Amino acid sequence: MEMQAFIVFVIPFAIVAYLACLLFTQPSRGVLLASLLSGLVMSILNALVDLLAYALHWWHYSLDGLTFHLPLPFYIGVFLFFGSVALLLIWRFRTGRYAWISRVLLIVTPLLGFARDLGSAIDGTSYLRWDSPLAGPIDLVMWLIMFYAGYWLFKQFAPAREAIVAP
Repeated sequence: MEMQAFIVFVIPFAIVAYLACLLFTQPSRGVLLASLLSGLVMSILNALVDLLAYALHWWHYSLDGLTFHLPLPFYIGVFLFFGSVALLLIWRFRTGRYAWISRVLLIVTPLLGFARDLGSAIDGTSYLRWDSPLAGPIDLVMWLIMFYAGYWLFKQFAPAREAIVAP
């Protein structure tokens, strides 16, 4: 039931918020595709580490409606927000007066993902259960590797904003 409620109530909001971000950043087709590819890679890495964590008893999800012990709809948030939206905002603010926003997002985004997991693990009524003392450090390393791998991939495929904006 939890997964169905998540799909009905959260995913439509996520899609609308993503479309609003697209209106704000106005990426070119190449930048948009690079951000989506990077977000997809981040989601796949997250799912693979979650599956490994379940198999090695580092952590598990305590929800109804899991597929192979994974909350598949949750990865849409990683795909859209921690992946594509964060990368589009980093791309948008990379140069110019507000370049500091890009640098802050590069540091804060993986830490926010870890903080979300940490908060869920500490809250005894939440959906994520850490089963090992290794869970916290492994989760932090997962978020760092996952985000910066996605950022590296984005940098490889997305043209610079200056190249698009220049006349």
